[in-house]
Amino acid sequence: MKKTVLLLLLSLVSVSAGEITIAVAANVSYAIEALKKEFNVAYPQTQVQVILGSSGKLTAQIKHDAPYGLFMSADMKYPEALYSEKIAVTEPVVYAQGALAFLSVKDQNYTVGMNILESKEIKKIAIANPQTAPYGIAAAEALTNAGLYEELKEKFVYGESISQTVTYAATAADIGLVAKSSLLSPQMSEYKENIHWSDVNETLYTPISQGMVILKKGEGNPEVKAFYDFILSKKAKEILKNFGYKVE
Repeated sequence: MKKTVLLLLLSLVSVSAGEITIAVAANVSYAIEALKKEFNVAYPQTQVQVILGSSGKLTAQIKHDAPYGLFMSADMKYPEALYSEKIAVTEPVVYAQGALAFLSVKDQNYTVGMNILESKEIKKIAIANPQTAPYGIAAAEALTNAGLYEELKEKFVYGESISQTVTYAATAADIGLVAKSSLLSPQMSEYKENIHWSDVNETLYTPISQGMVILKKGEGNPEVKAFYDFILSKKAKEILKNFGYKVE
């Protein structure tokens, strides 16, 4: 009898102590630990494994049967494609709206806006790859609308994700167009607003609406649904707002 009770207790623990794997766009890498920590206040037994990458590459992995239960993209295009192909089981919802910012390790005069990129001192400009990263699409659009893309394209250094682009901006380039969320993370506190970084004029690019879907691998999983609901909650929105995102 005691053995039966013990086995029952162990089975109950295993049910409540699950692990979920979620695919997360690289720009959210700076906020995801804070989000996980807050989620685990309500769900302390749920382990959240995060796979980071560009939205395009994560989508390719999902299409090749990667074991992800939920996808937090940097745009709406990829989640919408997954939903139309019946790989996602929920319609895409916007969980945050991202923004572009300049980043340079050197002091810069950001009052001139995009024209700072024409400076003779700016020889390399880091941007995310528009083929795989939505923030790269936004950067290319901003440069085009400012009339600078053709003039400056030989200076571009492409990162495969926005997190790699941040690294390039801080090491291999003179300046970069990065996700604002990266600059409000604790690990980037040495970089000061209006000295090392500044917002890119939001009228130059289409708002970066970031979409989320539950995937087939997460269908019917209550812990995946709990994390999905949490990301849309007031507490999660407060965290995202603190990292420079716009939330409704």
